[in-house]
Amino acid sequence: MPLDAPLIDTCLDGRAPDVKGKVRDIYDANGDLVMVATDRISAFDYVLGSGIPDKGKVLTQLSGFWFERMGDLVPHHLVSMDVDAFPEAAKKHADILRGRTMLVRKTDPVPIECVARGYLSGSGWKEYQKSGSVCGIKLPSGLRESDRLPQPIFTPATKAESGHDENISEEEAAKLVGAPLVKRLKALTLEIYRRGVEHALTKGIIIADTKFEFGLVGSGNPDTDVVLIDEVLTPDSSRFWPQDQYKPGQGQPSFDKQYVRDYLEEIRWNKQPPVPSLPDDVVRRTREKYVEAFTLLSGRGLK
Repeated sequence: MPLDAPLIDTCLDGRAPDVKGKVRDIYDANGDLVMVATDRISAFDYVLGSGIPDKGKVLTQLSGFWFERMGDLVPHHLVSMDVDAFPEAAKKHADILRGRTMLVRKTDPVPIECVARGYLSGSGWKEYQKSGSVCGIKLPSGLRESDRLPQPIFTPATKAESGHDENISEEEAAKLVGAPLVKRLKALTLEIYRRGVEHALTKGIIIADTKFEFGLVGSGNPDTDVVLIDEVLTPDSSRFWPQDQYKPGQGQPSFDKQYVRDYLEEIRWNKQPPVPSLPDDVVRRTREKYVEAFTLLSGRGLK
């Protein structure tokens, strides 16, 4: 069965996005924002020449699921995912936007990524091999790749406009945004992660690590004005591992871009432009993993 064409770019009423990220196109809308998750996919810091059909729908609808579950813990920026409730200019494009778009409130984004790690993987594993620590947090000796940590850790990072985010210590984060706000973000990050992990394990998924973004409203009081924004516990912002295949001491199969990365390594792409496109089988298998993660975690069908 052929896949639908992926949505790579958007243009509403001849208007380009006000902000174009690696995946999301964002439009200013009368004080709110229309946030469209396209099907673009990036790897090694570049947006590739192929999209993954329905990927944007997975990111949007899975984030919506988690916003619902975390709403009692922290306010979020989601106003509506019902296109019929969007501003008139956006309603005209309902066929394009439905299922992949959020109307969200504007916030003042906090300029750090808030990362929670429960397992030793990725950049954390690389840093641990060199120093025995991650973001200044000393860890027990003798840990292996993908080992579960004694307890989850908070490891902030700077937001990069392009290229890799850079891991920083909690103290460095406090210099950027203030110690009271970092204290609040750390508590929220670890609690949202704990709840996500607890739920995911009942569905056979390990959430090895994840990153969150937060914004501020009002006066920016750390105790009352923090808002959870962007995406939450998706295959793009998290490492999801199948629990029944978990074997510490090595890299793990995952529910995200594994097929994409494997293909790019196989063709020996030098990770510089021009960017390659993906063969149909890689696109299909990657889509299947994204949809599977959504279905398992949410218990819902993709709309």
